[in-house]
Amino acid sequence: MALKSNPLADKSYHFALKIVLLYQELISMNKEYVLSKQLLRSGTSIGANIAEANGAISKADFSAKISIAYKESLETKYWLSLLKDSGYMQKEKAHSLIENADELSKIMFSILKSTRINKSN
Repeated sequence: MALKSNPLADKSYHFALKIVLLYQELISMNKEYVLSKQLLRSGTSIGANIAEANGAISKADFSAKISIAYKESLETKYWLSLLKDSGYMQKEKAHSLIENADELSKIMFSILKSTRINKSN
């Protein structure tokens, strides 16, 4: 039996992979260890929480995990902006990743709105 495709899970996984590769670049080329570690944690946590949400045992559990993933995406945008503005990242690369994180944020926010509306009914 084939697994059902999940666009949010797929997008968050590919985003996490980009963050891992960026982390490797930042530590090897720029010798930047502090901000990049924070970015690695928040950027990979998005997909991990989405994976947990997909295995949720209740609607409340699902909503809680999506909420955490949403907050991690906001934190990730913060670290990307800080790395860009401090000169550790090229602006174009940072903007591209911020746009990716923004897309994930919008999808998750939409999911949260619909799960909360359905919860109140």
